[in-house]
Amino acid sequence: MAIDLAVVPVAGQGTRLLPSTKSQPKEMLPVGRKPVVQYVVEELANSGIHRLMFITGPGKASIENHFDTNWELITFLRETGREELLEELDFERQSLEYFYTRQRRQLGLGHAVLCARPLVDDQPFVVALGDSIIGVNAQSDIVARMVERFEAESADVVVAFEEVPSQDVVRYGIASPGGDGQAGDIFELADLVEKPSVDEAPSRLAVAARYVLSPRIFDALEKTEPGKGGEIQLTDAIRSVLADGGRGIGIRLQPDERRFDIGNFGSYFRAFTEFALADPRYGRGLREHLRDLLDGGTS
Repeated sequence: MAIDLAVVPVAGQGTRLLPSTKSQPKEMLPVGRKPVVQYVVEELANSGIHRLMFITGPGKASIENHFDTNWELITFLRETGREELLEELDFERQSLEYFYTRQRRQLGLGHAVLCARPLVDDQPFVVALGDSIIGVNAQSDIVARMVERFEAESADVVVAFEEVPSQDVVRYGIASPGGDGQAGDIFELADLVEKPSVDEAPSRLAVAARYVLSPRIFDALEKTEPGKGGEIQLTDAIRSVLADGGRGIGIRLQPDERRFDIGNFGSYFRAFTEFALADPRYGRGLREHLRDLLDGGTS
């Protein structure tokens, strides 16, 4: 049976984006015209995912509200002659099923994934981090490629990776390729090294917020000891699966599938600017405005 279920963790508190995230989830911050999490859902839908389980936390109700059909708003737009705006709500009519459960304690990404076990049970599934967009306007089929490889190789773990500068490996989980240690677009994943030093990094391939996992990850998560800050890390559980003989595959993002991580203001500002510049209606005018500003103009 094809994988059609994705777990979307959205329980983080977004402290690096305060005060913007004091009263709204970071996943609901706008990037261009849409909130971050809408891009994630549209990417998954385009890759054949039909069921989404959000792992939420306190203050995340707006995510549920966003994906509900708002009949009052639809009626208001029709009665006020603004039917042209209804197409902006097309995402509400996607043939997707949404499920929500709470991560009642902030115990890390691994624990958030473990919260999905009652629904997922013995099925393979996708994990897509709700604060990371892949490609401008989420025009990426990385999840579909990962699912295809997972099924073709009878894998236990498939992880997406992006190549990062050497000095940035200290911020990510880094791939240790198997075999001869070389990594093409698709490669055997022997291990993951969490935030290695530049000298110790086995590659420059950083985990890129998308996973396909077999249900054996849940037993590994149950046995994973909390690490720094008392958090249960998904990377540690994946390493355990690989160490126990599980089959791991890595897939590189293509050059046009850059990851936009909405984790701090620097990356958020860059993402918003790039998406806004790509907007078919407003991008050209914004580009001219930015050029004037950079040239010292005032317009």
